[in-house]
Amino acid sequence: MSVPSLSLRSLLIGTAIALAPPALAQAGQQAPASLAARANGIEARHGPMVLTVTALTDSILRVRIARDGTLPEDASWAVPRDRRAQSVPVQRLADGFATARLRVHVGPDLRLRIEDRDGRLISADDSTPIKLDGKGFTLRKALPRGEHIFGLGDKTGGLDRRGKSFVDWNTDAYAFTGSTDPIYKSIPFFVSAGGAGGSYGVLLDNTWRAWFDFGHREDDVTAFGAPDGPIDYYVIAGPTTGDVVRRYTDLTGKAPLAPLWSLGYQQSRYSYMDAGEVRGLAARLRKDAIPTDVIWLDIDFQDRNRPFTVNRTAFPDLKGLATELGTQGLKLVTIADLHVAAAPNDGYVPYDSGAAGNHFVHNPDGSMFVGKVWPGPSVFPDFTSAGTRAWWGKLHAPLVADGVAGIWNDMNEPSVFETPTATMPLDVVHKIDSDDFASRSASHAEIHNVYGMENTRATFDGLSALRPDERPFVMTRASYAGGQRYAATWTGDNSATWDHLKLSVHQLINLGLSGFSYAGADVGGFTGGPSPDLMTRWYEIAAFTPVFRNHSAKDTPRAEPWLDGTEHLAIRRRFVEERYRLMPYLYGLADLNARTGDPIMRPVFYDYPQALTAPCDQSMAFTLGKALLIAPPPRPESPQEYDVCLPSGGWYDLWGGLPVTKVAPDTAATDKIKETPRLDHLPVYVRAGTILPRQPLVQSTAETPSGPLVLDVYPGPDCTGTLYADDGHSLAFQRKAYLRRTIRCEVSETGQMRIIVAPGDGTFRPWWRELAVTVHGMRADAPVSYRGKVLAAHHDDTAQTLGFSLPYSPDQSEIMIGGVK
Repeated sequence: MSVPSLSLRSLLIGTAIALAPPALAQAGQQAPASLAARANGIEARHGPMVLTVTALTDSILRVRIARDGTLPEDASWAVPRDRRAQSVPVQRLADGFATARLRVHVGPDLRLRIEDRDGRLISADDSTPIKLDGKGFTLRKALPRGEHIFGLGDKTGGLDRRGKSFVDWNTDAYAFTGSTDPIYKSIPFFVSAGGAGGSYGVLLDNTWRAWFDFGHREDDVTAFGAPDGPIDYYVIAGPTTGDVVRRYTDLTGKAPLAPLWSLGYQQSRYSYMDAGEVRGLAARLRKDAIPTDVIWLDIDFQDRNRPFTVNRTAFPDLKGLATELGTQGLKLVTIADLHVAAAPNDGYVPYDSGAAGNHFVHNPDGSMFVGKVWPGPSVFPDFTSAGTRAWWGKLHAPLVADGVAGIWNDMNEPSVFETPTATMPLDVVHKIDSDDFASRSASHAEIHNVYGMENTRATFDGLSALRPDERPFVMTRASYAGGQRYAATWTGDNSATWDHLKLSVHQLINLGLSGFSYAGADVGGFTGGPSPDLMTRWYEIAAFTPVFRNHSAKDTPRAEPWLDGTEHLAIRRRFVEERYRLMPYLYGLADLNARTGDPIMRPVFYDYPQALTAPCDQSMAFTLGKALLIAPPPRPESPQEYDVCLPSGGWYDLWGGLPVTKVAPDTAATDKIKETPRLDHLPVYVRAGTILPRQPLVQSTAETPSGPLVLDVYPGPDCTGTLYADDGHSLAFQRKAYLRRTIRCEVSETGQMRIIVAPGDGTFRPWWRELAVTVHGMRADAPVSYRGKVLAAHHDDTAQTLGFSLPYSPDQSEIMIGGVK
């Protein structure tokens, strides 16, 4: 096992005093040795060091530094070649260049300063911008007082990263705490919000054991670096946080549109031990009318925990089980860990074919690396080779033939038992033969953080090849920047505590800002066993998160939703049902995410920047899309009354439908209201100006809703909504087999409302044939007309609603409502 040197250890924990290169140390106020303009940026040389800044777009800059004058190979696991190859022409400045949105200045000492076109500071290097220590490096940037830091994936430590430091090293962190670092993922991307020039983001594209310090050692400095590898990073300008996240996913890739069923409720445990238990679980879910779409099978469904096998004693007919569950609207997702049992001469195809194809990683002496994991002694695929990924993908053929709907890649940090580091030795040898990398060998120290992502890439591509017109579903525990292209994720082996419930909200928000919009946490906690109240509150909050899965460990109390009695079950079921009623809205957010990168679950300040400095404890508040604001108690275990700060513009209560704040044009202010925690209630607010699509209740997304599509109209500024539908599972939407329609509402000065359903885009015919419209905030009755006819309408004085129905038309439709006050 290789051990980092003392100087590297010191660098990682921030105790080394690394010396600036002589060229920088002696520069003083002298000009750089050379400053050469390029059509798409600038190159600065100072002694042996070269700095290049390239404008990939008007708002995305790539910064590369070569310590010896020669840039390393231009290759990346995170940023595809076509993104790195793009650029825009720039306007030359005396000390840099300008794009249509930015001004870039390079100082005499190679300090980089980035401003918007009006001179507002976006990002600036510290007075000592670059430090080198052997093969390692540190980059230092100014951290103004008003900036807050987010991102880095599912790191612990709270929502705001400011004042903290972190290490990127994918780690099997069983029962991690709120301060454990590192954990499962390494996503070296952060977003700054609150600065003079608005939000910006930085992606450090370095796969080694990188680290970040956001004002921890020095409160006015952001520092980051790595012990080896390229100095290669991207600065992504806003000015809004949404601009940054969308551009980050432009750079690293969008998450593909997930199958509709993956947005439903999902039931899992380590483990459901046999087919009879699974059948009983499905029957109970349907008997108790708990809408559900997925049952997960953990490692015990396999023969001796060996991936790509089935325990035929416990599961004699997996295909028959999948078919039977399918008739009940349920999918099967099964685990397929990346460790392959080292079982020569035992008829185990994954080992035999992998060894024959040289698909496993090796020790420095050329022997196969063998480590102990769930199957016992195991070998590990060389996922940085395209050939190995193709071999791995084909191993899924029997599971796909059995009707398995999705694959779960766990333990892919990679986790290795009975080793000092809980993973492979750093000198294990990987073969790089992929993408635009030069073919070469690489150490595990370099590949470790991308190993899990390339595992999911192999799975995703394999499922795509085996089912060419179906959307793959892959779940992963470990990943790297750009991993959202291949897999959804979850936060790993969390605990059944109130602190972990709160932590899960922070983790999921930061994952969304880091590109992973499809993310969830094990509802109730994986380890420990939740109290009834904790489980119920977790269900309420998780119903509004992107991935909604109950999962628990085999040595813990059972955690199925009915286990704490009828009162708790009724509350949990009500929130699951609400998620299914909101499925048209949720699926529309999934479509938006696939096209733009906007997260499904967001911090409140994502769409409402004034919330960043609102005078409330917002540590548990988040939005689902722009329209719904969820405000759990900031101390979820406490019955104490708390404040909720709602951005200006007006909000309605989702449950009762009544306005809770004044509907008025947006300002920089917020409205503060009081909430008293109740176990059977979660405050959820709807933005004034929302048209919210809902559907009749179903028991799974495989069931066609019976009745009209419901449109709840909450009048207010910029009143809009979107309808999206497709077949929910295939890639036909890529061939225009979808429906996407915009709905708007306008209120005239005389109080008359007009609702406009714009013509649809796409060729898909949706399930609904009728629209049931409810307009909220209506204090008085009003006539409703559609295509020259008066529609029957019902006014509810108590609820302040006006309801009516009309036939659905694919053509543009306008509804007039008179006398709106």
